[in-house]
Amino acid sequence: MILYLMRHANAGLSRENPALDAKRGLVKEGKEQCMLMARVLSALKVQVDVIVSSPLKRALQTAQFVGTELGYEAKVEVSKALAPGADYASFQLLLAKYADREGVLVVGHNPNLFQFLGRMVTGNGGAAIRLRKGSVARIRMDRHPALLQWLIDPRTASSIYASVQKSSRPKTSRK
Repeated sequence: MILYLMRHANAGLSRENPALDAKRGLVKEGKEQCMLMARVLSALKVQVDVIVSSPLKRALQTAQFVGTELGYEAKVEVSKALAPGADYASFQLLLAKYADREGVLVVGHNPNLFQFLGRMVTGNGGAAIRLRKGSVARIRMDRHPALLQWLIDPRTASSIYASVQKSSRPKTSRK
């Protein structure tokens, strides 16, 4: 299985009340991050068989926006194993459920996502891998420990996208 681990896009400032925070949706910048990252995933020819999201609104919106841009037509599945505070054992059960799939995109939150990623690629959680909002990591799960193949965040994607649009040829004078 190829696992695409994605942190939800920008949803503004968190709220102190957990019930209100769970309903916090993406802000304009977050929606733009989703579209940018979906274009990057499309350019990389990413194919997903299933998309699974945390039940919180901001993660679900991220999963839906990215899924739509990727041409994913099935319903986004929801799992508490991706909610804030979820434990690694629940995450492992979620992965086992989809072990027969080739491409799985999961959308969740920090700090548990970067902790899960660290544990998967080291076997013991000894790595601290930063996942900015909207970041996507590609992990090959057929290895032990799992192999992190790449990690792209919206800042990097935006820089690459901007530089590709400029001509790489040096400017010459035509006097």
